[in-house]
Amino acid sequence: MIKKITIVAGISLLYLVTACKTKDLKMNAAQKETVSNKKEVVYQVFTRLFGNKNTNNKPWGTIEENGVGKFIDFTDTALQEIKDLGVTYIWYTGVPHHALIHDYTAIGISNDDPEVVKGRAGSPYAVKDYYNVNPDLAVNPANRLQEFESLIVRTHKAGLKVIIDIVPNHIARKYEGKNNPKGVTDFGANDDVTVEYKRDNNFYYIPNTHFEVPDTDKPLNGEKNPLVDGKFEEYPAKWTGNGSRMAKPDRNDWYETVRVNYGIRPDGSKDFAELPAGFDTKSYKEHFDFWKSKDVPDSWKKFKDIALYWTAKGVDGFRYDMAEMVPYEFWSYMNSAIKVKNPNAFLLAEVYNPNEYRNYIRLGKMDYLYDKVETYDKLKDIIQGKSLPDGLSDIQNGMADIEHHMLHFLDNHDEQRLASPEFAGTAEKGKPLMVISTTISTSPTMIYFGQEVGEAANENAGFGTHSRTSIFDYIGVPNHQRWMNGGKFDGGQLSQSEKDLRDFYKRLLNFSLNSSALMGKYQEIQWVNRHETQGYDSGIYAFTRWSDTQKLIVVTNFSWLTTSNFELKIPSDIIQKWNLKDGNYTLTDQLYNKSSIQLEVLNGEGKARIEIAPSESFIYQL
Repeated sequence: MIKKITIVAGISLLYLVTACKTKDLKMNAAQKETVSNKKEVVYQVFTRLFGNKNTNNKPWGTIEENGVGKFIDFTDTALQEIKDLGVTYIWYTGVPHHALIHDYTAIGISNDDPEVVKGRAGSPYAVKDYYNVNPDLAVNPANRLQEFESLIVRTHKAGLKVIIDIVPNHIARKYEGKNNPKGVTDFGANDDVTVEYKRDNNFYYIPNTHFEVPDTDKPLNGEKNPLVDGKFEEYPAKWTGNGSRMAKPDRNDWYETVRVNYGIRPDGSKDFAELPAGFDTKSYKEHFDFWKSKDVPDSWKKFKDIALYWTAKGVDGFRYDMAEMVPYEFWSYMNSAIKVKNPNAFLLAEVYNPNEYRNYIRLGKMDYLYDKVETYDKLKDIIQGKSLPDGLSDIQNGMADIEHHMLHFLDNHDEQRLASPEFAGTAEKGKPLMVISTTISTSPTMIYFGQEVGEAANENAGFGTHSRTSIFDYIGVPNHQRWMNGGKFDGGQLSQSEKDLRDFYKRLLNFSLNSSALMGKYQEIQWVNRHETQGYDSGIYAFTRWSDTQKLIVVTNFSWLTTSNFELKIPSDIIQKWNLKDGNYTLTDQLYNKSSIQLEVLNGEGKARIEIAPSESFIYQL
């Protein structure tokens, strides 16, 4: 239902009343989840862009023209600065060796055909060899694995943990496992290519049919290349990564990749054992024991071996690309094996179907899923004036049983930059979104490198479009480069507003790491204030968080134009839960420690006078 409301400067033409709620009949929604006792903060970094000092930013520029960052650019100083920002994990995006356009034949790597590579630097989600790393990232490409192993050691030394990508749904069209450990056969090496499907085939085939190059824009922007000839040899043709069964994929298909077969028949039925009823409440050890006696598809074994290979090298966790395109039984099998080796492994999945969240958490043994479809999309709607913030309460309450598992973010490699005109418009307008994202639940928080200094991704990189920092091109990241300051990592080239923004992120993230209340209980106070409080403008959102030792009231102003002045109500049930007697209490803001106000409790109800500027937020502690 859509209902018109009064327009208040900076916020909202429409109030979308419909609440987002998750449903899953297979799961017990009332099941209690155990949570850790501290917040985790993930710093996602696009590894090849982080250390690049080159500012040419020529569209379609080569690695020589536009430069590329290396593993070695993550110096001890850089890592310490990231940790001091309030970070516990670094997700090094784009580490596994993927298809790209550069000649590394001197070290035994075959050239990739630009007609099945996106961009010049290549998509990190078209992996070419899972047992080695991207040669672009090494000072000496022949020793690239050793250089990454050194980065793992440096990261751990800085007190941080390491996450890398695993992309189980698809691999590069020209996968070549030239670094397979003993006993590991290459993907497809033993496939029966005369049939569309067989359980232990690694791929799906289009028998007796040649692959045809899709009709796309000119590869490499029309630059001459000996492999650009309108042909790519693949016989028989394979299904494309997004599931297309055409020998000639559409230009919008994931044509640079092929779909991996997990024992799902072409009609969608499962060709493997399913988990028995009640396994949503079983431990990872019980899941591991279940699969011990089961015969599973070959692709399951291959990806489990890949994950355990990197676990043995000290990688602390994985981010799984498009995890919902792979059955949760496989995740039960692989994740339980990882947890047996490392019970503290951080397992994060990209899943966008709310109806499946609980299956992937409880049956797939995922630690965390993206909270994209609900919290992220809602925050984006709010700042773009499409919705009031009130619905955030419905989202939080609707996911109460799994909220800890729903990782919050506002920037990542797939999404438009928070500071871009296409999202919030400015980094300052993004501040209230960041406060909500960080404080409303017990889940981990993730930021994307450059977010903390207002990166807006304005560059025309070539294959990649502006508003998203390109993952396909060799490019610089201007705001981040100003913070990097030629490798000093001291923010020496930042403007004052960029320095202030990074200070805001540092204060917020470090507070979240040390707050027991943010790992405690949540209760909204939005409804009562929206309906009963004068001056409670449409851009205001407020809620409470508390533990036994800390009590917080969070107030944010999504309007970037309106200063609001009102008397915030704290309902009697919260006053009772906090064991507050009638009297006056001081509330002090924890972000900047400059604002203190009085909470007056009278007849068991609380009220506090608040003045809040545009885009301002307070985290008041009792």
